[in-house]
Amino acid sequence: MPIILRKVSRSAFQVQHVTKKHFSLSSRVSTKASDLFSEEQTRQRERVGRIEKIEVRYLGLPHDTTLVMNRELSTPYDCARHIGEKYCRQSALALLDNKTPWDMRRPLRDSCTLQLLNFTSPEPHIANKVFWRSCSFLLGAVLQNSFKPTAGLHLHSFPTPNIKSGSFVHDIVLGQEHWNPTVPELRALSIEMIKLSQKDLPIERLDVDSELAIEMFHNNPFKRDQIPSVASKNNGQVTVYRVGDHVDISKGPMMGSTGLLGRCTISAAHPIKEANEDGKYFYRMQGVALPSALRIHHFAYAIMENRSRKLNSAKLPNEPFEDAVAEQVA
Repeated sequence: MPIILRKVSRSAFQVQHVTKKHFSLSSRVSTKASDLFSEEQTRQRERVGRIEKIEVRYLGLPHDTTLVMNRELSTPYDCARHIGEKYCRQSALALLDNKTPWDMRRPLRDSCTLQLLNFTSPEPHIANKVFWRSCSFLLGAVLQNSFKPTAGLHLHSFPTPNIKSGSFVHDIVLGQEHWNPTVPELRALSIEMIKLSQKDLPIERLDVDSELAIEMFHNNPFKRDQIPSVASKNNGQVTVYRVGDHVDISKGPMMGSTGLLGRCTISAAHPIKEANEDGKYFYRMQGVALPSALRIHHFAYAIMENRSRKLNSAKLPNEPFEDAVAEQVA
């Protein structure tokens, strides 16, 4: 049964007949979650009260330096602005005290040492996991903004990133069975990912209480079911991220901006029959991508694309719930 794809510009997608199929959702739900995110973000900033200073010892190029920043307000991104514009553009995340990965736009709590990590460093394993997780998060944003209400789309979750798997993942639920996306449809989703990258939007983090999280995701029964267990393992808090108007749950960290996403392909949609419920059909969306700073030959990238089409063996939505949500807690 076809699910209607929103009408898009042929010049943008250079694809015929895409409009006959699947995608585009009203933005009202995501806008409400984003509004709640903004209100809570403002409340937390105002709660800081008297501004206290902290010392941040930056370690790295062009030279080590000590910065005096504002506790609970200044972020690694603010530190990068003092060091140089290119460090704002290139840094994926921060490493505090040589051990703690930290979001670029997450306020610093105490004096610390600070390193800025990117995707071309000699030891990129931390940044790579952050990139894979961020790709899953951005895929969720694209999917939420691509399906019409008639599709009955709900985002479920995305598993812990595993670079060796060859693909990043986002699990979704549809209200219709037997969706088998065409090559043009997958290409359309891939282009939407690239368009999101080109906007260079900030990816923001916020810790909220479970009550507010439930309000944010009141229209998503799967998120609502996850929230109590996530909060119980995270001191009553739920970590949420926002890009544009899209808000989702993740332990993080994420990369600082969508502009760090380069070449990207949404390569497969696998039905997960063993997770299906009455009127709810699960699909595993998969893709592969490169950071914008990296370039490889098209032949090598084609090999990566082919590998990414194989069903990712990460934890499925129907597998033990407690274990699944534990992975989402930082």
